[in-house]
Amino acid sequence: MSTTHLPAPDPARTARLREALLAAAFTADGLLDLLGAPAYAALARSETVPALRATRGDSPLETLVRLFLLQRPVAYERAAAALPVDDCLADGWLVRDGSDADAVRASLDVRPYGGPEGQDWWIVSDLGCAVGGAGGIAGGADGAGGVDRSELVLGVGGASTTLAGITVRKPVGSALDLGTGSGIQALHAAQHATKVTATDLNPRALHITRLTLALSGAPEADLRQGSLFEPVAGETFDLIVSNPPFVISPGARLTYRDGGMGGDDLCRTLVRQAADRLNEGGYCQLLANWQHVEGEDWRDRLASWVPRGCDAWIIQREVQDVAQYAELWLRDAGDHRSTPEEYVARYDAWLAEFEARRTKAIGFGWITLRKSGAERPSAIAEEWPHPVEQPLGATVAAHFERQDFLRTHDDAALLATRFRLADEVVQEQVGLPGAEDPEHVVLRQNRGMRRATKVDTVGAGFAGVCDGTLEAGRILDAIAQLVGEDPVLLRDRTPEAIRMLVEQGFLEPAAG
Repeated sequence: MSTTHLPAPDPARTARLREALLAAAFTADGLLDLLGAPAYAALARSETVPALRATRGDSPLETLVRLFLLQRPVAYERAAAALPVDDCLADGWLVRDGSDADAVRASLDVRPYGGPEGQDWWIVSDLGCAVGGAGGIAGGADGAGGVDRSELVLGVGGASTTLAGITVRKPVGSALDLGTGSGIQALHAAQHATKVTATDLNPRALHITRLTLALSGAPEADLRQGSLFEPVAGETFDLIVSNPPFVISPGARLTYRDGGMGGDDLCRTLVRQAADRLNEGGYCQLLANWQHVEGEDWRDRLASWVPRGCDAWIIQREVQDVAQYAELWLRDAGDHRSTPEEYVARYDAWLAEFEARRTKAIGFGWITLRKSGAERPSAIAEEWPHPVEQPLGATVAAHFERQDFLRTHDDAALLATRFRLADEVVQEQVGLPGAEDPEHVVLRQNRGMRRATKVDTVGAGFAGVCDGTLEAGRILDAIAQLVGEDPVLLRDRTPEAIRMLVEQGFLEPAAG
C-alpha cells in the first residue's frame, strides 16, 4: 500500500499552515458565514454547485474553499495570498496543476471541524472522500491522486461524528482508536487521554491521521499498523473506540468499509476480544452492523457476543432489508456507474451472500461495553430509532452508573433510597377534552435519549414528589393514604416500576 505523495508534517511549516488557515477564517464557523446554511448543508451532501457559486470572489477564505473542499485549481498568486504556498508545495499539501503550470491543486481534502469546546480543527482525507463515501471520485484512482480505491481514507461523515458524540469523555490514562482512518476519534481522545494509540490496517490511514493531529495542533499519537487488536497484543486501555469496516459484504473490496470477514464476524470478534484489552472500569465503544438471522431474535444474538465481566448497552438505530442495504453500498462503491451487466452481477452476489447466511435484514447501531467485573453483568439490547440529543457521552456513562446502583440495591434498599426527578423531564396528560381524569400519563425526557414512558397515577405522583428529600418508601406510604390503598401492598408492587424509571434515566438516586 502506498503512502507516497502524502505531505510530511514538518512541525514549523505545519504551524505556519495552521496560522494561515485561522487567519483566513477557514474554520467551521467561517465556512458557515461564507457559504450560508443551504450551501454549507449541500457541501455535507457532496453537492458542490452552491459552494462554487458562493466562492467566485478572491478572498483568502474563498481560495481555500476552492482548493481544499471543491478541489479546483487556483492560480499560484491567488494561493500565495492565502497560504505559505512554497511550504505547502515543498511538503506536498499542494501540487502544480498538470494542465496549467501557473496553477496549484490540493493533494488532499482538508476540512474544517469544530471541536467540542469550540476548538478549530481540520480533518484530512483523500480527495473526494470527506463525505458521501468514495463513490463520488470520478474515474477511480485518477480522481484520488492515483491512489488505489482499496486504500482510500475517508474523512468526516455521519458515522464518525456519531461515534465521537456517544463516546464517554472522562479523563483517562490510555485510549485506543482502532481502525483510525482519518484520525477524528484519535483527535477527540487526545483531549482527555494521557496517551492515545491509533491503529489501522492501511498505512495510508496512519499517515493521514498523523496529518490530522499535526494540523489540528494535537499531541502525536502512537501509530501502529495491523488488524484488529493484533498491534496492541498484551496491552490494556481505559477507553477503546472504533468505527470499524463493519459493512456486511460478499468480499473485501474496499479497506475502509469491508472487514474481510464473513457476515458480521468482524464486529462480533471486536466485541468478544475487547474485555481482554480493557482496564477495570474501562469502556469500549463502537459502531456496528449486524445480521437479522431468520429464526433468531437479534437482541439475544448480540447479547451472546458480550464477554464475561462486561456490562453492555446495545442500541439499534436503523434496520434495512437486504435489498436496500445492498443498493446503499453498491452506490457507495460507485457500482451504479458501471455497466448494467457488472452492476447486476455484483447486486446478485450481495443477495446470494445474504441468502446463504439466512439474513433477512441488517441492523445498524451502537455497542458500548464497560468492564465492570460484575458477577451479574447487565446486557441491554434495545431498538431506539428516535431522535436523540448529541453529545451523549455523559448519558452513556450515567446509564452504566445506574446499572451499578440497581445491581447492588434489592427492593428493601430501593425503598430506603431518596430519588430526584432527572432534569428536563416533563409530565404529559393524555385524554379526551373535558374528561375528569386523563386516560394515561406520560413522562418525557427533553435531553439525552429523549425517552417517553407511560405511567399510572401512582407512578406519576411518585415521580412528581421525588426531589431528593424523602425516602421512596415514605413517599409510597403517603400516596397509599391519599388513594386509600394498603401501604404494604403498594410497597410490594411498586419497586419494579421504580427500577424501570431509574434504568431509563427518569429518576436518579439523590447524592448524600
